[in-house]
Amino acid sequence: MANYLAQFQTIKSSCDRIVIAVEDVSDLWLNVKESFERRLPVKKACLNNKARNPVFVENLPAEFIQTTDSRLRSRFPQEQYLFWFREPYATVVLVTCEDLDEFKTILKPRLKLIVQNDEREWFIVFVSKAHPSNDQATKMAKKVYARLEADFNTKKRERCCKFDLHGPDAEFWDDFDSKMVDCIRNTLDRRVLFYEEEIRRLSEQRFTPIWNFCNFFILKESLAFMFEMSNLHEDSLREYDELELCYSESVNSPGKHREFGGLDTGDDQAALLNPGFKALTQIVQDDVFREFEFRQYIFACQAKLLFKLSRPIEVAARGYTFVVGFSKTLALHENALPFCFREVWVITACMGLIKSTSSNYDDGTVAIESEKEFYRLQGDLYSLCRVKFMRLAYLIGYGVEIEKSPVNSASLSMLPWPKPATWPSVPPDSSAEIMAKEKMILQAKPREKLFNIHRKPLPLEPSLLLREANRRRAFLSVGNISELYDSATDGSGSDANPKLSPNRSASNFMQRTMSGPATSETSLDRPMRLSEIHVAAEHALKRTISDPDFMTSLSSVEEFEKRYMELTKGAADNYHRSWWKRHGVVLDGEIAALFFKHGNYDLAAKSYEKVCALYSAEGWEELLADVLPDLAECQKILNDEAGYLSSCVKLLSLDSGLFSSKEREAFQSEVVRLAHSEMEHLVPLDVSSLITFAGSAGPPLELCDGDPGTLSVAVWSGFPDNITLESLSLRLSASSSADEGIKAIKSLDSHVLVPGRNVISFDIPPQKPGSYVLGALSGQIGKLSFRSHGFSQDGPVETDEFMSFEKPTRPVLKVRKPRALVDITPAVSSALLMNELQWIGLIVKPIDYSLKGAILHIDAGAELKIEESQMIEIESYRSDMEHPGSADSSVDGGRVEKIPIENGKIKLPDWASDVTTLVWFPVRAIDDTIARGESPASPQKQSIVDGMRMIALKLEFGVFHNQVFERTIAVHFTNPFHVSTRVVDKCNDGTLLLQVILRSEVKAALHVKDVCLDLQSGFEHLGKGDGRPASSLFPLVIAPSSRAGILFMIRLSGTKDLDEVENLDSMLNIKYGISGDRTTGAHSPVPAKSGGSEELLFKIALKLNRPVLDPCLAVGFLPFSTDCLRVGQLVNMRWRVERLKIPEDTSISGDEILYQVDANPQNWMVAGRKCGYISLSNVQGSRMEITVTCVPLVSGYVHPPQLGLPEVGETNISCNPAGPHLVCVLPPALSTSYCIPA
Repeated sequence: MANYLAQFQTIKSSCDRIVIAVEDVSDLWLNVKESFERRLPVKKACLNNKARNPVFVENLPAEFIQTTDSRLRSRFPQEQYLFWFREPYATVVLVTCEDLDEFKTILKPRLKLIVQNDEREWFIVFVSKAHPSNDQATKMAKKVYARLEADFNTKKRERCCKFDLHGPDAEFWDDFDSKMVDCIRNTLDRRVLFYEEEIRRLSEQRFTPIWNFCNFFILKESLAFMFEMSNLHEDSLREYDELELCYSESVNSPGKHREFGGLDTGDDQAALLNPGFKALTQIVQDDVFREFEFRQYIFACQAKLLFKLSRPIEVAARGYTFVVGFSKTLALHENALPFCFREVWVITACMGLIKSTSSNYDDGTVAIESEKEFYRLQGDLYSLCRVKFMRLAYLIGYGVEIEKSPVNSASLSMLPWPKPATWPSVPPDSSAEIMAKEKMILQAKPREKLFNIHRKPLPLEPSLLLREANRRRAFLSVGNISELYDSATDGSGSDANPKLSPNRSASNFMQRTMSGPATSETSLDRPMRLSEIHVAAEHALKRTISDPDFMTSLSSVEEFEKRYMELTKGAADNYHRSWWKRHGVVLDGEIAALFFKHGNYDLAAKSYEKVCALYSAEGWEELLADVLPDLAECQKILNDEAGYLSSCVKLLSLDSGLFSSKEREAFQSEVVRLAHSEMEHLVPLDVSSLITFAGSAGPPLELCDGDPGTLSVAVWSGFPDNITLESLSLRLSASSSADEGIKAIKSLDSHVLVPGRNVISFDIPPQKPGSYVLGALSGQIGKLSFRSHGFSQDGPVETDEFMSFEKPTRPVLKVRKPRALVDITPAVSSALLMNELQWIGLIVKPIDYSLKGAILHIDAGAELKIEESQMIEIESYRSDMEHPGSADSSVDGGRVEKIPIENGKIKLPDWASDVTTLVWFPVRAIDDTIARGESPASPQKQSIVDGMRMIALKLEFGVFHNQVFERTIAVHFTNPFHVSTRVVDKCNDGTLLLQVILRSEVKAALHVKDVCLDLQSGFEHLGKGDGRPASSLFPLVIAPSSRAGILFMIRLSGTKDLDEVENLDSMLNIKYGISGDRTTGAHSPVPAKSGGSEELLFKIALKLNRPVLDPCLAVGFLPFSTDCLRVGQLVNMRWRVERLKIPEDTSISGDEILYQVDANPQNWMVAGRKCGYISLSNVQGSRMEITVTCVPLVSGYVHPPQLGLPEVGETNISCNPAGPHLVCVLPPALSTSYCIPA
């Protein structure tokens, strides 16, 4: 079967669609060919896949071929068996007949012979030539077609359809397509079963000696190709996948040696997407194919199917995996392949996959995640191609032009050198090339970075190329190994042997360089020099690479950099589009290095900024230290002062071990220079990573509401040397709010920060209550403002270097909510003497707060005067609550100080700032009214408000007197005595015994020394008549809250004007002294000597009324005429006036007497006269009745109207006032005027 391999490939290349045979019985094909071929390809067909599941196929390719065609007649039975997939899938039998007899005798037997083959799927198309206008011919055609259907249709299947030559209808084409698809589906199912059976039979023989992979391959690919022709691409792809697995098992099985391949011209160019790059007969060996070509052939077939399935992403994924895996396979056969064959093949394979997948990719029809995956695979392919390309460039001497960056070092140092059986030798007549390579090596010097930063170059090779190349030379002598190391310098410093002395290495290198290039005449035992290795590798690559464009990219440094930029930019762009930002940004750094090399500093700076941002965010400080100086150099060249300044600050903020002290000092000098220079655009500088700060260790600073304070902040400086800050500001943030916080607290003094920890104090103004954490630190260096959000963890000395950039949660300042900081209360609550100079005591008690420097303002209210001529006294105070064991007074025997008072202000001494003190100051309550006594005839209503005096207190305290305490206290002043009088007895001779009762009103002992009563007119004393009391018991001592009585003997005296007598007052003069303590209440006036008693005078007016013994008139209230009073009802109020005797007073002896009715207008309406005169005879017993009509206005208990006699004194009227106190008034009766009966 393997002999048919060439024919099989030929058939595959020529057969690409399903064949439908046309059996033209009646020579009708030319008439219907155009109409039939217009139906192809089949727009929609329902076929069965390998699992026998229906699959709808669109645009099924097909072709009509007559059975008389040579393509169908020239096939042998064996060929039909092997290549059954190319045989017809359906047979269309074209017939026509216009007579029934002809149909029975000629056409029917012929058709029976044609359709008797059971393996053929067929259906009959009857072509009617009858014109629609010829009814007879049309009827005959219908009869013939009916007979045809009766003979060839069955119950299970209809095999006939009618085609009208003069105009077929749409129903025919639907019927035609349906019958054709049924035939194709049945044939396909039958052939799939056949191939599966044959493949199963061959699979059972896989481990037998007669196993032949070529036979298995022909059957397996025939089945896959048949599925591909039927547009069942999924099934075809599955067959190729199984074929690949079977081949892997066969090729890896132990047995005889097989050729790998890859030695033909052009094999270095990968053929992953070209299945016809070689004929199958060229790659077959015995019973199996060569691995190099066949694996690529299988992948090319799979990729072709995936592209037809619109799955370029899967092509890229499979392609990358295949390239990586096949590269390992090439490494196993590398010693039998051309020099660097593996690297060249990988590069061409990656570029081919990139171009084909990109051209077949439609980004508008895929999901976001699939799109990201596609671009990631593109980036991986570009990156793999880039690394292999750099390896080739390094081999031919371009290593000095490759940036020794971390990413390049990581990629190339892990990539092994090529391992040919023998390293290529230097070709003859290559002296000029060797000299050029040596010149390139000598002229290559590492670029000096800004600030004279020196770094050890990163290696770009897994091992010394010089040693590796010479080791693989077949003629290398072991005895010359020391000479190998002596010539190991390549100009980059990475190939030098560190164990050799510099002088020896340099001398040997110069000796080798100046001795001239090596030629073929050189002794065989001399190792190759590095320049010779590069020349030999370049000539070997020219023999390996068959693509002239590829070789052009390695022909010069410029071409290499051009292709290198293309590959790097392709990888970076695809990584960015796939959201693999890290990979893309890292490659941006390589692009930036190339831009920088060629002087394109603007683009280089933009790329470097991306790289630095990534490294900084990830915390890769070692990588950042390698790239950030390049960015700073670009910014300096571009005169980007703000960016250059920021880069210098970032360099300073890196770990101090990454740079030397001199380098860090150079960074700082640049920062200081720019800060004090005239920058065009001053921008705030963020130094969060360089200057960090934290609150001091220990508890937070606690302040009261409204208090200022001093906050100490630890500031860490990351500068290597001292730096001067012209100003510094601190911003606090409320821990319970997301706001920025209070305004900045400025420290206008300049500060010099030393490297490490500094402690700076800030004066904090009064803040609102709450907890505050550190917010931001800002300031100014020269003309440049800076800002830091970096927070440090304050702690012991050994942990000062520990820094954290997380926002601290421990508060540094706590401002308490408003609370009582001090309390001022009166020391005495009992009454003081009115109109006398008395001490008032104030207890000043600080509540966990210092009153140092406090000032007390005392503002006396009305009728109160402070005697500022007297010194006030301040003494320490101890309450019983503080010392419960003390039994004496609350004032201890502590410190006492006298200080003046000016304009009502008292400055408290310093010793009184933290202790409770008692402040005594003298005041005088002024009352110009004369006190009045109380008698039964004239009772007095005492009110405590009468003796109250108000004192407004204001205490200013705190560091800046920012705290204010205000309180108004009431002080009670009173007279020393409460005086009341009463007539004890009346003697027969008219003598009245008047008792005067003295009651003490203060908490002090009163010493009554003398009493004198000056009587008013109408009264006179008996006896001496000097106004003294009847008995002399003086001095009389009256204890607190005690009473004493004094008896006077008086009598009535004649007078003409009794009203004048009633308007006069008697005056009682009391001479007394007082013994009291100011801590309990009233005491001796201030000028009095301590322990002595000063004589005081107290005057009080007494009202004495003449007794009424015989009244002249009597007034009585007569009862109501009805028992109930109602609102709105007229009521007669009646009073009776009766003369009891003939009055002695001539003013009331007349016949007419004035009366007056007083009524509350809200309760009563008077309907009659409110006042008038009545005639009353002077005869004893005469009477007169007064009637007034009134109307009650409100219901309830109300006061009735009262009758008064204005011209008659109250002493001459008996039973006055007359009438009830309250009367009951009912609501008005219900009105029924508007009631409607039910």
